[in-house]
Amino acid sequence: MTPEQLAKQFTYHKPHGDQPARYENIRCHAGALAEVILNSVPDSREKSLAFTKLKEAVMWANAAIAINEADEPVEKTLPGDLESKG
Repeated sequence: MTPEQLAKQFTYHKPHGDQPARYENIRCHAGALAEVILNSVPDSREKSLAFTKLKEAVMWANAAIAINEADEPVEKTLPGDLESKG
């Protein structure tokens, strides 16, 4: 991983274009599946894990959009960069 790729992973990516609508679409569909799980699966560790993994799936899908579609150059803001600037 290059320093630029690393910085991109740990930088805030302001939503742009249709990204907010796509984030909402992902959350909406995940919410519908969560309701199916809630009403169809017995209370258990596995049910709890299903909810956790569903939340993770939403997070990673949204992260893929944010990280890989950034339309602005990423400024390095890693701790090592701050030390070298000071």
